[in-house]
Amino acid sequence: MSALDLYNRPSTDFEAKVAHSLALLQQVAAEHKALTQASSLGVEDTVVTHLIHLAGINAGIFVLETGKLHAETLAMIPKIERRYARSVEIFRPQNESVIRFLRSHGEEAMFESIELRKGCCDIRKMEPLSRALAGKDGWITGLRREQSNARAEVADIVQEAERIKISPLVEWTWGDVWHFVALHGLEYNALHDQFFPSIGCAPCTRAISVGEDFRAGRWWWENESAKECGLHTQSASSQLPPFEKAPT
Repeated sequence: MSALDLYNRPSTDFEAKVAHSLALLQQVAAEHKALTQASSLGVEDTVVTHLIHLAGINAGIFVLETGKLHAETLAMIPKIERRYARSVEIFRPQNESVIRFLRSHGEEAMFESIELRKGCCDIRKMEPLSRALAGKDGWITGLRREQSNARAEVADIVQEAERIKISPLVEWTWGDVWHFVALHGLEYNALHDQFFPSIGCAPCTRAISVGEDFRAGRWWWENESAKECGLHTQSASSQLPPFEKAPT
């Protein structure tokens, strides 16, 4: 059975959530001209890409190609480019930094300590992210409150030091995401059919079992509180008041 068959269960206010997400994107785009989407090429970001298309806003799309992504994940890039007739920007880690890290710590350093795992994330994700966001007024993500305890109170708009972060799916359920995929005939990462709800680098991602939470397959050897790579921590951010759709 496919992920679509398993999870296509919209909430009763699904249509209102879609309308809110579209209005949020349009309002942000009216105020911030240089926008880009950070896509992990998982299903939430597939939905966000289509919402950007439906909203008719001008926003780029980029992928952090860490050098450790699954083949199924990379296969999503040409699918996106064909469907929307646009290019996806690819940002890779600096080769010299990767080589130095591997020479010092080896290919499996991420399993040895949280510090080494985060060091790997810094090289493969955080430094490329800084280049991807250079000159941008805001970036768009697929964060949802339901994904983990660490994200349970994330706002749809967060003011960061140099830009805003927009998360139009914060209130969506897993069932809402898959219902949107079904309604719009969206292609999605094949790993979702193999019980990978959250998809990252291949060494740090596994399938989950019945009863485990969404991100149980990410860095599964670490404590729950450590399971972020740094992309979505809010140590230097402040949440803005929730976006309210203007009455019509």
